[in-house]
Amino acid sequence: MGKGKVLIDGDIIAYRAAFATQDLYPQDARDKVVELVEYILEQTIDLPFPSKSDYIVYLTGKTNFRFDIAKSYPYKGNRASTEKPIHLGTARDHMVEVYDAIISDNEEADDLIAKEAAAQNYNCVVASIDKDMLQLPCWHFNFGRGTWSKVNEFEGTLFFYTQILTGDAADNIKGLHGIGPKKAEKLLSGCKDEDDLWQAIHKAYDGDIERIIENGRLLWLRRYDEQLWEPPKGVGSTDTDQD
Repeated sequence: MGKGKVLIDGDIIAYRAAFATQDLYPQDARDKVVELVEYILEQTIDLPFPSKSDYIVYLTGKTNFRFDIAKSYPYKGNRASTEKPIHLGTARDHMVEVYDAIISDNEEADDLIAKEAAAQNYNCVVASIDKDMLQLPCWHFNFGRGTWSKVNEFEGTLFFYTQILTGDAADNIKGLHGIGPKKAEKLLSGCKDEDDLWQAIHKAYDGDIERIIENGRLLWLRRYDEQLWEPPKGVGSTDTDQD
């Protein structure tokens, strides 16, 4: 396996399997889980019979520190009335039973993936369709599209700061009004490092460090246990010691 351990976003698989079998039987959901996971393994691991040491599957648990971080708008508040597919629990249970999926505690599967990626020194593959993962400087396999990409360190940091400006509609994280990807790209053009990126968003937010930190902490994928994102140090008058 040339690109390192494969870290699989099980949340996406569970939902896709459950939605695809909404009008079928629980066993159909289990079969769909296997079909999706096996497809990912076939595409990402150059071995005929991959072992469980070659990959890890992650699922999000019931608790999440971001619900307490979000003060401006409820985190994932736009999903409150969304009905979950009937076989979602079956699909999740099957991933635990068959693939030893790891369930997060007070954080998301995305955080577990990011922490493992950091532990692997980013010599790994993240298998997901979630664009949030693109802040991780490693190989990415989008199993929805069947496409590969490689993110370097600055590209990952740039993606994260872009999201601070644009927000993330899927999770009800509001960025700056009227700032989409194109305007964010223009605002951050010419930035050479993280200090430049910080100065650019600090200016765009009119110095509202509290909002920047709130969005940053909601968007940042943890690289170690209990981590909360902080602005870069050594940025002069915009530095902060907030917890």
